[in-house]
Amino acid sequence: MSYRTPLTPLTLVDPGADSDEDLAAPTAALEARLEALRERRRDIGAKVDERRAVELALDEAALLVQLERGDEARRLARDTFDRAMDASSYDQAVRACELVFLADREDALAALGQGVWLAVTFPMDPELTLAMLRHVVDETPDDADGAAVAAAAGAYVVDLRADDGKHADLSFFAMQMLGEVARRHAGVDDQAAFDAWVERLELTEPEKFLVRLRNVVDVLVQDDWWFDREGLARELPIQ
Repeated sequence: MSYRTPLTPLTLVDPGADSDEDLAAPTAALEARLEALRERRRDIGAKVDERRAVELALDEAALLVQLERGDEARRLARDTFDRAMDASSYDQAVRACELVFLADREDALAALGQGVWLAVTFPMDPELTLAMLRHVVDETPDDADGAAVAAAAGAYVVDLRADDGKHADLSFFAMQMLGEVARRHAGVDDQAAFDAWVERLELTEPEKFLVRLRNVVDVLVQDDWWFDREGLARELPIQ
C-alpha cells in the first residue's frame, strides 16, 4: 500500500482517458465550482473572520491548480500566504506554499522549502507536514540523501505530534514512505538491510537528520525567503 496524501487529489481524470468528452465533464464541473466559490467570496465579503476568508481563498487556488491555470493559482496562493502569515495562521500558510508549489511556476521549489520549514517548525496537523515532506521525497533524485532525511523527519513528526487516534495510521504511512525511499536509494529489500541503511544514514538521530533537513530546505529556497525566518524562530513555542 502506498502513501496516501492527506490533501485533495489533483488527478480527477483517469490517466487512460483521452477523448474530449472524457476530459470535458470534470473540467466543466470544476469551472462551475470555481465560479460558485468566487460568487460566494464576493457575497460574504468581510462578513467572515480572517481564517475563514483565507480558507476560501485557498479553496479557490486549489481549484485553479486542478484546472491547470497555474499563473492565477500561483498569484492567489502567494497573496493568501501573506495573509495567513500576517494572522500567524501557519497551517494555512503551509497550504498556500503547497499550492504555489503545485502551480509549478518559477518559485515552486522556494515555496516547497518554506512550506516544509513552517510545517516542521510549528505544531500543526502532522498529516499536512507529511504531505509537504512527501513532495520533497518526490522531488529528490534517487541517489541523493535528501529523500531519506525528509522521510525520517516525517516519521519523527508523527511520533511527536500525532494523537492516539491518528498515530497508528500516520506512522504506517510514514514508515511506508521511508521504506519506499530505502528501496529507491539503496535497493533495500529486507529488514536487516533496512536497519543497516537507517543506521548508516543516522536516521534515528533527530538532532542530526533535522540539521540535514534544514540544508535541504536551504537548497530549495536559496535566497528567496518570504518571511523573517530568524525572527519567527525566536518566537517558537516549546514542542
